[in-house]
Amino acid sequence: MKYVEGTQGRTFVVRLEDGDVIHESLEQIAREQDIHAASVMIIGGADAGSRLVVGPEQGRVSPVVPMEQVLSDVHEIAGVGTIFPNLAGEPVLHMHVACGRKDATVTGCVRRGVKAWYVMEAIIHEIQGVTSKRRPDSITGFELLDP
Repeated sequence: MKYVEGTQGRTFVVRLEDGDVIHESLEQIAREQDIHAASVMIIGGADAGSRLVVGPEQGRVSPVVPMEQVLSDVHEIAGVGTIFPNLAGEPVLHMHVACGRKDATVTGCVRRGVKAWYVMEAIIHEIQGVTSKRRPDSITGFELLDP
């Protein structure tokens, strides 16, 4: 385990608009507002056609091959995530959401493109005093958080 202590910075209240893509929109805010580190909460509706990463095809094999699920209809969502820069200094959102419709739920990462359906709200809590970055990991191919 690795960790670092930071302090609470600014708080941003965000309403995504119909059709906005979660990761693109929140990373844009991070660039515009010079947010280097943050935690994020989100709630609302995901539109049909939204794409989630729902796990690797196989557990501990290399290279990791991600599975994708496309939402066939509108789903309710709730999720949490973090924003930290990669080595190039670009903000990268890592967020998982639970997407439900009727009696079924799918959970996954938003990085393939989850689109807002009319109502989507996010709260970004900036973390100050940390220099954490996402660094490439040779085993998984992921950009892993280095606190």
